[in-house]
Amino acid sequence: MTDAKIRLLLVDDQMIIRQGLKSLLEAKPDLEVAGEAENGEQAIAQVETLQPDVVLMDVRMPVMDGVAATQLICRQFSKTKVLVLTTFDNDDYVSQAMRLGARGYLLKDTDSDDLAEAIRAVHKGYTQMGPGLLEKAISPPPPSIPLQPTCLPPALAGLTVREREVICLIVAGASNREIAETLYIAERTVKNHITSILSQLSLRDRTQAAIFASAFLPLLQP
Repeated sequence: MTDAKIRLLLVDDQMIIRQGLKSLLEAKPDLEVAGEAENGEQAIAQVETLQPDVVLMDVRMPVMDGVAATQLICRQFSKTKVLVLTTFDNDDYVSQAMRLGARGYLLKDTDSDDLAEAIRAVHKGYTQMGPGLLEKAISPPPPSIPLQPTCLPPALAGLTVREREVICLIVAGASNREIAETLYIAERTVKNHITSILSQLSLRDRTQAAIFASAFLPLLQP
């Protein structure tokens, strides 16, 4: 018996884009396009009806944009994952989409095989970011928005000094090897610290940890 296919909803206001994506993705044996929508409002209705596993969401669309639709879908349909797929890498779009619940953000020039892998990863609960987009996702809010926290949430406050050092380096984009070299510890020890951090913060992977911790970075740093 074969595994069930990952059911997709394609959301884009351009039919030719949807048709192209459908052709590329349905060539993969484990992917199935369950439906299409041309704006965020239609996307929400389709999610309610079709209950897809993953939504490929464009950003700029008429009636309701992809960011607003992402927020509502993530709030109302927890089993459906949203993967933003767009031509726009604007800092605000990236950070808003990720903070409102999207599990990934890719650009439309992503290779079809890489896109398929990202869909599989998002379906499993991992976060996927296109090259250079993680920095945009964790960028601080504009100066006009006074969102600087004054204290750490309990989960972050409970981290050890070493775990705080590790998560600060994760936010900075350091690899496990770079973290090990910076802190003069073994790479295996770094992995153990990251496992502990993710468990305490109830997060799935280091990308989510970086996005979450970035807002509290000044309070985490020694």
